[in-house]
Amino acid sequence: MAITNTDFQNIALAISAYSDEAYTSAKKLNGTGIVSADQRIDLSGESFIGQFRWYKPLSANVNVASLSSATDGTYTSINTDVADFVKTLRTFGAEQVNMQETISKQDGLAKIARDFAEVRAQDEHDALLAVLKGVALNEVTLGDLGGSGNGGVIEFDTDVDAAATGMFVDINAAGLHGAAATGASDARKLFDSSAAGAARGERLFRSIGAAFKDYEPDFMYLVTSPEVMAEMRAANLIDETLVTDGNLEFNTIFAGKFRLIMTRANQMISGAAAGDLNAQSAKCSFVIKPGSVAAASMPVPMPVEVDRNAASYTGGGSTNVWYRWGYAMHPMGYDWAGATNAFATNTTLGAAASYARKMDALNLGILPIFHA
Repeated sequence: MAITNTDFQNIALAISAYSDEAYTSAKKLNGTGIVSADQRIDLSGESFIGQFRWYKPLSANVNVASLSSATDGTYTSINTDVADFVKTLRTFGAEQVNMQETISKQDGLAKIARDFAEVRAQDEHDALLAVLKGVALNEVTLGDLGGSGNGGVIEFDTDVDAAATGMFVDINAAGLHGAAATGASDARKLFDSSAAGAARGERLFRSIGAAFKDYEPDFMYLVTSPEVMAEMRAANLIDETLVTDGNLEFNTIFAGKFRLIMTRANQMISGAAAGDLNAQSAKCSFVIKPGSVAAASMPVPMPVEVDRNAASYTGGGSTNVWYRWGYAMHPMGYDWAGATNAFATNTTLGAAASYARKMDALNLGILPIFHA
């Protein structure tokens, strides 16, 4: 008997039921130590936003004791503040035509149920990447405490902590790395392939040294693009030993100092005000301290809901399933300054105007580095 085109289609559908497309093993940002649970974030409040309280670092008044003066010592005040955060709620639905399984042998609902965890993890990864971009854009265009970006961190002295300084490094700007780049011929990348040995990473170390100073942590995460990752491999900077963090393994550079996370998302921070960044700095990599983003899951009514329509498809029927989840993804040291009448989208999470810095630069954990 001849095999018709319809038979070929049915065979292809049947085979596809046994061969789910494999997901990549890319590291999701939300599954790394960048994110930490913060019990102060309470998502049960009756609003799209909430608040949590934190203690500011002490400005200690240290007294010198005296045996000849009865003057009272000066007390040290302990200050607290509140930070606003915004809630995010997402939904994910799928429809199964009930009779479709008779010709395809494929259970669409079973497939979508298997994919649910991956969909949610990818959504939270995208949201966290949007937060990083929003913070970077805020620092470039608005700067600290409503100030101007003012070129970002450009030297090692303490005066770069002034309110007008943005918490970012522009490798092509004048300052840390010499004169400003004026063309493609002198544009500077994150790593210097012309240098020898560890000096190839001098730009990276100078950047974090000027930004974090004596508060530099033992290790940090470096979130960057496949292009920059290729530069590191070509420069032979990747450590041979992997570092295990939770259930993930990380490539590192400089004896484990930086745990590498590669993301395919576009690293360019668009929308920066003219003049805030050197024209040669078209890319952005993030150096992030552990626990720099606080995250909390939000319980939602009816997280899984199934609806059946027996009459649809001329009586064949259909089944719809919806998944719902919520969370807060908040960069430590910042206040939510965006919309307070709606759940956050990735667009609002990635907007400069959505954040206002509450802490001084030395207590921040996210350092955007702009480079060629």
